Amino acid sequence: MHVKTLLGHARVLHSLGPPNNDRLSAVRVAISVAAPVLLLIAIGRPDLTLYAVFGGLTAMYGRNEPHQLRLRHQFQASLVLLSGVTVGAFLSVNHIHSWGLVLVETLLAGVGSLYSDRVRLKPNGPFFGILALGACASVPTSVPFATAVLIAVASAAFSIIIGFAGWLRVRAWKSGAARESPHLNREFHRTAGTHALRYILAVGAAGSCGVLAGSAYPHWAMAAAAVPLAGADMPSAVHRGIHRIVGTMLGLVLVGVVLFPGPLSPAQYLPLPVPVVLALLVIIFQFGTELFMTRHYGWAMVFFTPVVLLITYLAIPADPVRLVTERAVETLVGALIGIAVVVLVRQRRARARATRASGNKRAPDTKTL
Repeated sequence: MHVKTLLGHARVLHSLGPPNNDRLSAVRVAISVAAPVLLLIAIGRPDLTLYAVFGGLTAMYGRNEPHQLRLRHQFQASLVLLSGVTVGAFLSVNHIHSWGLVLVETLLAGVGSLYSDRVRLKPNGPFFGILALGACASVPTSVPFATAVLIAVASAAFSIIIGFAGWLRVRAWKSGAARESPHLNREFHRTAGTHALRYILAVGAAGSCGVLAGSAYPHWAMAAAAVPLAGADMPSAVHRGIHRIVGTMLGLVLVGVVLFPGPLSPAQYLPLPVPVVLALLVIIFQFGTELFMTRHYGWAMVFFTPVVLLITYLAIPADPVRLVTERAVETLVGALIGIAVVVLVRQRRARARATRASGNKRAPDTKTL
């Protein structure tokens, strides 16, 4: 029985999910990211790609919803992403790093979890807001704070316009369509509170480990710790954690090919400045990310890992070896912490339910005696 279970999990880990309008969604995301990035390249500021990309990720939400519902969903998602960019840029401008970053990002993870559950964001959870906060806080802001935020806001607004633009072609407006809202009962509040607690524990613990280890990028561990928490149940949480680790390691191979000097680097062959080449690769890799996001999270991470590292490198060039090494270590540590928190919190909830159940069973006997 255990062997069959393990084989079943192994098949799930490497199998692709069914296609779900992936190409059209990937094109929408690619356009939403490409337009602001190309504009920044045109004005000679590819180093600001970081803010444009996180605003453009608004296009990832509401992928197969009717246009009026996608409009609302993407607006809700943009609040999470723009909050992350705004807080991260504020921390960067005020030189708040290390423990200050861990504290702020942990609190935002808990609040973001409650908000994501309330509006039912898809993709689940506040992961991209957490990632945006950490990434923007970890690089020096080379433009005024308001400019950095406005780049992200403009990119998010453009993404929402692209998401709604299809309506001009089909003119399909579903009267009475509404996004499903959770019942705000005691069970919802208990479940949402548990989710938020898991994010606080996992993100806080991962960030603390990163700071204590002297990492220059503790936010990568915090983001990785949040990944398993979006799983609907224990197996899916563990699978997402494994996908995160394996997908990131494969993605780092692509990063090495791009950033390490050698015959395989595309910058060696394109008659363009290196920052421009890297910014163009960000667009290509983001397309690949969305192409696999709902079908196989591991493959999506193979492409998303270069996106994150290249926009970080564009904002502040660093030693590629250290960049790749720290990304690998922080991802491994963060994902394992996230899986551990899922397991521990679930076991504690199971013991609590068992205790309540046994107490209810003993109550009639006490009255009888």
